[in-house]
Amino acid sequence: MMQPVLEFAFEVRVDIAHELHVGRGIDEVLQFTPITGGTVAGPLLNGTVIAGGGDWSVERSGTTQLEARYLIQADDGSIVDVLNRGYYRTSSEVLERVAAGEHVDEADYYFRTAPIFQTDAPAHRWLAENQFVGLARDDNGQICIRFFVLR
Repeated sequence: MMQPVLEFAFEVRVDIAHELHVGRGIDEVLQFTPITGGTVAGPLLNGTVIAGGGDWSVERSGTTQLEARYLIQADDGSIVDVLNRGYYRTSSEVLERVAAGEHVDEADYYFRTAPIFQTDAPAHRWLAENQFVGLARDDNGQICIRFFVLR
């Protein structure tokens, strides 16, 4: 049986504003977090995150389902649309440490994504033709996601 091989492609560091509570009921909480910019750096893609996107999150029973939508402008000027869905979960003890501003190791929580990229730029078409996995973390007020292409 073939085993998956992941290759590090790039890291996106997303700047965010304060989350906005939308609400949705007793058993779940809907929030929106505006994306205000950021950077993209790695061996396969470099550029910036364009301000104006956002992340919708729904927390149910201790697991948060995420759906972020934003644009990347590659260093060559090409635009890439990003739809990044995933999950975040951790213990209440770790949440308290995060709220207190303490650095929390990535191994102490689950923060994974499955992005879809769209672009018609020939140099970056590979983004729209491959499957990716994202490993995310909170880093000093930025959301940082290391994207790996599944080979």
